[in-house]
Order: sequence, then C-alpha cells, then structure tokens
Amino acid sequence: MELRGGGNSAVLTVLIATHNGAETLPRVLDAHARLRPPPGGWKLVVVDNGSDDGSAAVAAGFADRLPLQLLSEPRRGKNRALNRGLRELAGDLAVFTDDDSLPAPDWLIRLRAAADTHPDFGIFGGRIVAQWDAPPAQWIRDAGRAAPLFSESDPAAIEGPCEANKIWGPNMAVRAEWFHRGHRFDERIGPDRTATYAMGGETELTLRLAIAERVRCWHCPDALVHHIVRPRQLTRAWILRRAFHLGRCVRRESRQQARAGRPHVPRGAAAIGRGLARSVVGLAAARRAADARRAFDARWELNLWLGCLYEALARGYRPPAPRGDRGGED
Repeated sequence: MELRGGGNSAVLTVLIATHNGAETLPRVLDAHARLRPPPGGWKLVVVDNGSDDGSAAVAAGFADRLPLQLLSEPRRGKNRALNRGLRELAGDLAVFTDDDSLPAPDWLIRLRAAADTHPDFGIFGGRIVAQWDAPPAQWIRDAGRAAPLFSESDPAAIEGPCEANKIWGPNMAVRAEWFHRGHRFDERIGPDRTATYAMGGETELTLRLAIAERVRCWHCPDALVHHIVRPRQLTRAWILRRAFHLGRCVRRESRQQARAGRPHVPRGAAAIGRGLARSVVGLAAARRAADARRAFDARWELNLWLGCLYEALARGYRPPAPRGDRGGED
C-alpha cells in the first residue's frame, strides 16, 4: 500500500466502518479518490463489518485509486469495526468518517492544518451538511431536528474551541497518542443492527477524553463533509426510531457530565418520569384535537424519553473507560 502525499507533516489515517454500505460506498470512495493529499500523506482503512451486500468488493474496486487497506470485522457493531481499524493506525492523527459521508476535496488538508496549528488541542471536528438524495418534506425542515437526525452541525459555529459533544462521527479527528495510550471506542454502544442500540459512540469517546484526560476540542468549519440522507430516512417511522436511539445517547451523555461535575441537562429518574408523563399527556391532547403535527411531535418526545428510560435500566453500560491494545504498534 502506497501512502499518498508528502511533506514535513506526519501521515494521517482515515478510518471508515461499513455494514451493507454498497449503496453509498461508490460515491463516498470516489470522493475520497478526489481528495487533495495532505502534507505528510495519508492512508485509508475500510473495515467491512459483516456485510452481505458486496460492500467489501465495492471497496476493493478502489484499490488502484486510493491508499487503501481493507479489513474485516465479522462481529457486528460499528465500534468493534473501528477498534479493529485502530490496530492498523499509522501516523499522528486518526480521522473518522462514515460510509455515507462525502468529503470536500480539501477536507484532509483542513484537518491536517488544524492539528498542526493548534498543538494544545487533541480532538478536531469539521462541518457536516446534509446531502439530500430526495427533497425533505416541509414538516422535516420545520421540526428543527436536523442535528440529531442527520448529524448536521451548527452552520453558525465558528472556528475555535468547542465542547466535546459538538464533534460527531462523520467528521472528526483524534490525535493518535490517545489510542496509543489504550483508549478505544466502547463496543457496548453504537450501531449494531439491533432495534434498541444506543447511538453516540463517538460522543462517548470524545467526552471521556475531555473529562478523564482533559483533552481540548477544536471546531474547524472549513473541513467539510456532506452526509448523505436517503429517502428511507425521511419517513416518520425511521425518524421515530431515531428518537429512541437518541434518548439512550442523551441519557448516557448526561450521566457522563454529571459524574464529572460539569453542566448538563438532567436525565435522571425524576426527569425521565416527568418527560414521559408530559409526552403521554401531550399525545393524548393532540389526538383529541386531531392535530397530526402535534401528535408526531409528542410521539418524538415520548420515544426520546423511552430511550432515556431504556438506557437507565440497561445493565450493559458501565462508566469505566474501555481500553485496548496499543494501536499501530503491533
């Protein structure tokens, strides 16, 4: 495998986990093939996570256009796949994106510059914009939920320090030293093809590093990716399921912040109880008034609080940071 690029900066590694991503991978990898290489060069690690749609073959078809290393992690779970990829980490910067995200041509150059210019910061995030494969209905635009639904970042966010929970998986970079010290993604959370998975695996990692290691985060809006939104993701059923996954995430995030004594939105037992009660009352009132829009909003809130409740009752999550082998050194 030939590293692309050159110069005085260190190489960086881009990691993508994919499960049945053949629908979007051709567009994604074509965009990566058109990237301008950053100083120091780069490599791309794609981890096939038990796909049965030919995703591995699609990725392999780009081997002559990309500095590509293709791996397999048959155990289902995005975080398991990312942790497998981290064992092949090269250079000083790990860059993460998704199999449905299209980077701008200068994406890696911008992230490389941010990391080189701000040595006191350890986590970097770029701007994420929705790439609509079909025009969204007005009720989706009006809902104001683009951030949690489609990972759209705040378009008003400016260059500079940011909170750890404002950096998301489609567009983030972490200095490799933290993985060399043993930090890994928590394999008990993140997409795993189950109906009740907890989203927010990247947020759990960035918050953990910020809290336990005092790692500072930097927002680089010029490092841009477009996050593909497919028509099936614009249905009410998909969006309501997303609310449940989000509920698990915000409950866990609230607990992380509370344990560290940081400002947070309370998601404890009392807050969950009140939220569920309000949602049920609101849903009943909306149905009596035959107000479909209000009823949907109430169902969204109800599913979010049900996700919080599920996370509160789940035994699979434990606060201690997961640690692994020393990535990139075997």
